[in-house]
Amino acid sequence: MVTKNQIKLVTSLQQKKYRTQHGLFVVEGKKTVNELLSAGMRLFKLFVADVHEVKSFEEAELVSQAELKQMSSLNTPSGVLAVFYKPERIEIEGKDWVVALDAVRDPGNLGTIIRLCDWFGIKHLVCSLDTVDSYNPKVLQATMGSIARVNCIYTDLSDFLAETSLPVYGAFMDGNTVYDEKLPEKGVLVMGNEANGISDAIERIVARRISIPQFGEQTTESLNVATATAVLLNEVRRPQLRE
Repeated sequence: MVTKNQIKLVTSLQQKKYRTQHGLFVVEGKKTVNELLSAGMRLFKLFVADVHEVKSFEEAELVSQAELKQMSSLNTPSGVLAVFYKPERIEIEGKDWVVALDAVRDPGNLGTIIRLCDWFGIKHLVCSLDTVDSYNPKVLQATMGSIARVNCIYTDLSDFLAETSLPVYGAFMDGNTVYDEKLPEKGVLVMGNEANGISDAIERIVARRISIPQFGEQTTESLNVATATAVLLNEVRRPQLRE
């Protein structure tokens, strides 16, 4: 039986400070929970509201719909809610491309970028300290389980870029078209804030400015950061298709 303290703990994990304090995060949905379990994420607690689902998970604890709704961040809980331990930080080896985010604030954008990193085989995502938390419930929903396969690191982005031996590329509206660039086998791709792009401090460290050319009428101000990341990662990986 779930206790009031357990409900209080799970509910508190909707806030970043308590996720940091306890080293835990919440995931909802059978498919996503299964993906994280399959990827070897360490489970803290698993709650299900359907007696038939208990048979699907060895460590599941049966709770009522009302109790699950108390713990859930969703308007309509999915019926499966798990609490996982946050994984240990993995050091970046510098053998491949890395994506770096400068103050990306929208949870949906970050979740989609994590999925894109997973799709294109990017193992490391470096986030500025003012980027939205990767364990935010809305981010986790958008990752669709990809959070288990992408190492998200939060650090001073200026220091990271200044110290890395990898070539640093940044996405700018006035950069050189990415289709004319001969991209190397490894590097850092910096993507900026949704409204302001890459900050002045980070811009000074970027070695190569690249852009996605616009076609047709000049009515769209810019691409969504997640959409732009998809286009640029496709170009980063394109040379491998020719090998």
